[in-house]
Amino acid sequence: MTEASVPKVTISAIEITQHRLKFDKPFHASWDTKPRLHWDATIVRVHTDAGLTGIGSGDLMVGFAGHEHLFVGQDALAIERHWRILNNISFHYGRPWPLDLALWDLAGKITRQPCWKLLGGLSDRVRAYASSGTLREPAKLADAAAAYLERGFAAMKIRFHRGDWRKDVKALEVVRKRVGFGFELMVDCNQGWRSPQDTYPPWSLKDAVTVARELEKLGVYWMEEPLHRGDREGMRRLRDMTDIRIAGGEMTRELYEFRDLIAEGALDVLQPDVALVGGITGLRRVGHMAADHNLVFTPHTWTNGMGVMANAQLVAGMADAPFLEFPYDPPEWGLDRRDYMLAEPLDVEPDGYIVLPDRSGMGYELAEDMLRKTRIG
Repeated sequence: MTEASVPKVTISAIEITQHRLKFDKPFHASWDTKPRLHWDATIVRVHTDAGLTGIGSGDLMVGFAGHEHLFVGQDALAIERHWRILNNISFHYGRPWPLDLALWDLAGKITRQPCWKLLGGLSDRVRAYASSGTLREPAKLADAAAAYLERGFAAMKIRFHRGDWRKDVKALEVVRKRVGFGFELMVDCNQGWRSPQDTYPPWSLKDAVTVARELEKLGVYWMEEPLHRGDREGMRRLRDMTDIRIAGGEMTRELYEFRDLIAEGALDVLQPDVALVGGITGLRRVGHMAADHNLVFTPHTWTNGMGVMANAQLVAGMADAPFLEFPYDPPEWGLDRRDYMLAEPLDVEPDGYIVLPDRSGMGYELAEDMLRKTRIG
């Protein structure tokens, strides 16, 4: 489709709904001291005068109500204009980035192109790593790693949150012995993440260096969030003191902060999430900054399948990411829970890759009946 043949489509309404899937059994996330009893989803729909609807999902859109008029009546493809307004809303309120994702889905539908092609068309495949979310006994964790390997994954992320990093390292040793060194292992230390009820401090630089020395022996691919998310100097020093890649940035809120993280040499791997930080419009800038500095850009994706797909569209379109996070830790965190809002859960191929569809936009379809049953707002 040529530029001249792309129709002008005007935004007619923005619809936001909230949904909640109640769990039959609690999910004990490694990073949360409170068991999770349900899984919430925010669905954003951008309706147009052409009958096309763009759909996105992510954070709660806190504070967005009352700002719809800034978008209604505007050209749906004026994405940079819309992003600047969303960035202002983000400054004053919550994170409105599901709307940016919905606008990209809509742009694909208007131009009849999948988002990954609009974003550069580099590839339609992204290699996934299995991202665990629970703390298992070492033998059971090794079983899970073996199951991931059997399923086609080439890598796995393990959580460190057992209260004593020595116990975490012991569990990692059992896993490495089971799967060998041909299977990549990442470690998420979760020192940059805190739930509202948490009061314990993050690791010190000395703690992080000590742990890094142990991880080096086990051939860990990257060490994620080993220090407080704002400790750029500590991460720079840690990066100089270890051969392991240092990863972070999932909770970084401003694009300027990524500029500083890069300029100060704090990270090897940048992990912002399009559903939580900057949307696709903002994070493709971060992706280009990372490439210019020979750094890895591979987003955090621990949301639902819609969030995973949105991140995958960006990575496939323009980044040379070695892996993309795939939240999957059955039976506690299977595709049925994660993707209850989708007509078809997002899964990996037998070779461990996410293959992006050639459908216009993001390529996902909603499970409307399930959304009606789970709607809470």
